[in-house]
Amino acid sequence: MYKNYNMNQVTLSLDLEIYLEKNDIVFIINELVESIPEESFDYFQHNMGTSSYHPKMMLKLILCGYTQSIFSGRKIEAMAKDSIRTRWLTQSQMPNFRTINRFRVNPYVQYLLKECFIHFRNQLVTQKLIDKEAIFIDGTKIEANANKYTFVWKKSINNYEESLTNKSKELYHQLVQEQIIPAIQNEDGELNLEEITNSLETEVNNLTEKINNESIVEKRKELRNKRKKPRKHLKQFRDFKTRTQKYQQQKAILNNRNSYSKTDNDATFMRMKDDHMKNGQLKPGYNVQIATNNQYVLAYDVFPNPTDFKTLIPFLENIKDNYFKLPKYIVADAGYGSEENYQAIMDDFERIPLITYTMYQKELKKKYRMNPFNVSNWKYNELLDIYLCPFNRILKFKNYSTRVDTYGFKRNLKLYECESCDNCPIRSSCTKAKSNKNRIIQKNYNWEYFKANAKALMSTEETGKIYKQRKIDVEPVFGNLKANLSFTRFSVRGKDKVINELGFALMAINIRKLTAYRQLKDTNKPKNKDSRMKISFLNPYFFILETI
Repeated sequence: MYKNYNMNQVTLSLDLEIYLEKNDIVFIINELVESIPEESFDYFQHNMGTSSYHPKMMLKLILCGYTQSIFSGRKIEAMAKDSIRTRWLTQSQMPNFRTINRFRVNPYVQYLLKECFIHFRNQLVTQKLIDKEAIFIDGTKIEANANKYTFVWKKSINNYEESLTNKSKELYHQLVQEQIIPAIQNEDGELNLEEITNSLETEVNNLTEKINNESIVEKRKELRNKRKKPRKHLKQFRDFKTRTQKYQQQKAILNNRNSYSKTDNDATFMRMKDDHMKNGQLKPGYNVQIATNNQYVLAYDVFPNPTDFKTLIPFLENIKDNYFKLPKYIVADAGYGSEENYQAIMDDFERIPLITYTMYQKELKKKYRMNPFNVSNWKYNELLDIYLCPFNRILKFKNYSTRVDTYGFKRNLKLYECESCDNCPIRSSCTKAKSNKNRIIQKNYNWEYFKANAKALMSTEETGKIYKQRKIDVEPVFGNLKANLSFTRFSVRGKDKVINELGFALMAINIRKLTAYRQLKDTNKPKNKDSRMKISFLNPYFFILETI
């Protein structure tokens, strides 16, 4: 005997919610999107053309797709037709993949995603799933949707431009010397390719006019021969002009970067951990920065910098301006430990940096502390402002020095010079310099203060415990993103579009984690013997059946 199965039976459509399990992931998606104020969707209003899909529905659909590791617009469209979850979320509306892709890269979606993260964090704080004392910051590199072999390097552009400039100057002096064109004076000493090209065009046009007006064959031949050289050089200078404009455009795209991809101009070539050719090859990608607490992503941003040093300050400013008030502790690894970052966090943001520096672990080792040739271990007389080297020779203060890096940050240094390094038996161990000059050391007391402060914070029980939590807080998020969600490569091009897609992926991580927490909490909830079913209204938009 079989259960009743009849394809020809007329049925009435029911609410698809009854087919969903309790604490299903779509309920959290719906709850989150519905918590966004209606005013936030006013950007999508338009009064022309046909009516459009509601941005709430589109946002729910794409978030649902990303939670299931579906990133393709066509696959999200197929899911909207086949999945009971998405049919309930969209109320059986089925947008086309082009509509999905257009919505995903819409500039206004970025504001919606920020609202999602803000309301999601408020919900976590209300439910006491996170604390407001600290945020944990880290970064990872994700490959861009760009060709790995269409690269442009800043060094190559500079070399090509220098070669072109030298060649054009040499050719210009040759033309002036042969009196083909007059000398063109330039105040800054640079060649004006536009004026040189115009002068050559005038010369070629004059000779062409003379040829057309000349009736004697021999003179016409003589004029044609005379026109060959300026015509040839005119073609060269036109090429110089085109190439110069091309180099200027490429420099404008590069800005402060060393490289970019021709396929995605915002992507920078970086070394990735997952090297497909196993030879240290560079690939176009983005540096993704996130701030977490209890493994929930609270804020994010994208940078073109291959390293993390220069991303911390703009990222903290972004959090402060667009997400939430900065907490008391800013926690990050040694990749962010620099004088500029310490100074900004303590002076500008007025927060406590729980950040180590590059040499922190090495300086804790006994071998480093007992090494007499480390300058940090040399004896210092504060009253006389002198240092004693391992051979007990005096290093006196020489002068102050200021170093400015490529980004404009100034470091104030004090230089000390040894009174005499002549006939020193340990000179080869003390310095690697081959010259016979006296040993000079430099001290940055501002940096030394920040290092001492970092060591003190790491040794304190309370702050040391918070810093140790970093490894189990922010690192698993990247593992979930790449391994569990399978988000290892962007599918859109351009920084603004990449930020949108990253927001969907990181919010999908948050939703999956919160769903797992609620399901686990519900599983461990003690049940009464006389359990019965009761309707519980969680919000005005849907209800679920809850066992009590």
